[in-house]
Amino acid sequence: MKKTFLLLLAIVYSTTIWSQRQKTNFDFDWQFRLNKGHWEEIQLPHDWSINMPFNEKLSGCNGHMAGGWGEYKKTFHVAAKDKDKSFSILFDGIYNRSTVYINGHKLGFRPYGFCYIEYDMTPYIHYDKENEIYVTVNSPNDNDSIARWYTGNGIYRHAWLIKTNKKHIASYGTYIRTIPPHDDTENWGISIKTTTVGDIHKKKLIHIVFDNTGKQVAKGYDQDTIIIKKAKLWDGLNAPNLYSVKTYLYEGSKLLDTFDSSFGLRTAEFTSDKGFYLNGKHLKLKGFCLHQDDGPLGSALPIRSMERKLEIIKEYGVNAIRCAHNQPAPEFLDLCDKMGFLVIDEAFDKWKSGYYAEYFDQWWQQDLNNMIVRDRNHPSIITWSIGNELQEAWDATRTGADRAKMLQDFVHAQEPTRPVCMACQNNHNGTFSEVTDVIGYNYLEARMLSDHKKYPERKFMITEELPYYCGAEGNIRAYDTNNPWNIIEDNDFIAGGFIWAGTDYIGEAQWPSHGWPTGLFDINMIEKPRALFHRAMWNKDKPIVGIAIRDESLDIDHGRDLWQWPNMASIWNFPFRYQGLVLEVNTTTNCEKVQLSINNKVMGIKNTKDFDNHTIIWHVPYLPGKIEAKGINGTDTVAHYEIRTAGQPHHLRATADRQELKADGQDLSYIQIELLDKDNNLVQHMNRHVTATIEGEGKLLGCINSDLRRTTPFTSKEDDTYFGRMMAIVQTTRKAGAITLKFHSEGMDDIVVKLYSK
Repeated sequence: MKKTFLLLLAIVYSTTIWSQRQKTNFDFDWQFRLNKGHWEEIQLPHDWSINMPFNEKLSGCNGHMAGGWGEYKKTFHVAAKDKDKSFSILFDGIYNRSTVYINGHKLGFRPYGFCYIEYDMTPYIHYDKENEIYVTVNSPNDNDSIARWYTGNGIYRHAWLIKTNKKHIASYGTYIRTIPPHDDTENWGISIKTTTVGDIHKKKLIHIVFDNTGKQVAKGYDQDTIIIKKAKLWDGLNAPNLYSVKTYLYEGSKLLDTFDSSFGLRTAEFTSDKGFYLNGKHLKLKGFCLHQDDGPLGSALPIRSMERKLEIIKEYGVNAIRCAHNQPAPEFLDLCDKMGFLVIDEAFDKWKSGYYAEYFDQWWQQDLNNMIVRDRNHPSIITWSIGNELQEAWDATRTGADRAKMLQDFVHAQEPTRPVCMACQNNHNGTFSEVTDVIGYNYLEARMLSDHKKYPERKFMITEELPYYCGAEGNIRAYDTNNPWNIIEDNDFIAGGFIWAGTDYIGEAQWPSHGWPTGLFDINMIEKPRALFHRAMWNKDKPIVGIAIRDESLDIDHGRDLWQWPNMASIWNFPFRYQGLVLEVNTTTNCEKVQLSINNKVMGIKNTKDFDNHTIIWHVPYLPGKIEAKGINGTDTVAHYEIRTAGQPHHLRATADRQELKADGQDLSYIQIELLDKDNNLVQHMNRHVTATIEGEGKLLGCINSDLRRTTPFTSKEDDTYFGRMMAIVQTTRKAGAITLKFHSEGMDDIVVKLYSK
């Protein structure tokens, strides 16, 4: 029997008849209107709020931008020959309270804004004529109806039209469990459980496994353990090897469906004494907490936006990401698999409080299950998070702990191979934090040290880590300048930490700001000078030194107190009255010592070990010219950094991160605009207004600086430089061709950037 099926499979291989199903991108040719206004042509992903003006009366959670009542519609044709097929519509995410209709028939309502939503449309399809999908999104402005951070509003992730046979494999229908070897061999096992739709007689499933070069390495059946010999491990940072499986569903000898899945082979373990291990090797989690937003794009992110952010933070030294506080887009996890990030996949922010409170009892199981089913094969995911800073954590009764156990038990039943965690806030009840397999503490390093002594069996990590200050036990606002990372690094039992926030983001804002300004990177993903500490600590094999001048008069959005930094910037331009004024200069380094010079005069050499946070403090007079730091190991200069006093603004420079793009209507290029003096020094102390225009096969999505205290919308096509920089984002159309960008600032020559799509 097995030989018969393998022969049949060989025939399928030779004729390349794979396509029993079609999953078609459904992003284009939609119409949208807001609050019963005029219909307009749009494409997905789409976030209507990011285009809105700011209104101080609206919640800072949403960046002071409006929600409302949104409507989407799209028509599509189905041929009569497909009457025997099954059709479904799959949305990767709609925020929020969405209702979907097909040809006037209601398919369903879904309140949660972060899970995928799939509806079977087959009974209502019209053949040989147009069909209309109609979607409503109800996202009112009141505080009880929105999340605590900017989520955007609308169909903000991709949509897909799925055509299959009536009997088929369910979406995300393969669950691949990996089985490490029990001996010294390199042979791993996998077992695959497949969920199918329809009453299938004589059902047979065949799985063909391929390595990351496309070579077939194993094959088997649904009830078998499939052996992969000389397996290549997925080990995150160094070699994120991935395997793929092609699953064939048969009824007797008839091929009904094929389904592609990917997975990785790795072990991941949290321990109570030594923290985290990946493939048996001890590893500190150097993490960022991330939301889904990107300046002018709002929350509607094409894959290039996600890829660019991950490329930047990987170079910075990040190896782990906490998806705060919801499951991310599926392509984000695909990128994490390929690029080697470890991920906390988080289901909820709140349970029975906040905007989810009225929906929790009815929907939590389905919403949580959607996350698990969709994401369970990703090797990047090392733990499931069931919640963040829950109101129930303060409950003096067992209500909160029982609810946490209820969710954890559900996760264990659905996917037992990964531990469950949640994040606890200040003054949480101790009975609450004892429930989950791993417990995350937010800003509670001091309490964690104490609790570790009381409960040595618990497994700890810092799920939200302050970027600069540190709290004391019983006093989270102690403003201790010992950076929290020092505690994480010095205590093996702490698995790692996730900085809040890795990057600036929109929302959770205090007027006049429209976002959270205390990330290590700004909204345009430019690294801040004050972020050098973590770069130095996370990359100790790469000698680094930097300079930041501390001055409280610098025009920096300071953000909320606990998450602040002292005002500092890598700038050596100050008003005339500063000349001769003694300033505090910070040189952060992972070198043994630093030599500081001003205008080639050596101000001294100091040992790094004599200062906190690997940051040497100098007090030197401001003298225009050049300030220079040299990092020294032994007697060798191994790192160098300098800042020069800039002159008057002279010209602009524009640099695109990518010039050749895909003509797919989704691809992006990020163009950084810099204000320079005649010697090409960055002019940070003076602003210039810049206007951008575009011609050709591209769309200018926005041209903005990184100051979140802006007065014009994030999608503005003009702005002032801020500390010498701003960013433009261009998206391709679906037609190949040239794209020409022009940047204009009064009194300077225009700068032209040419891009190409194909």
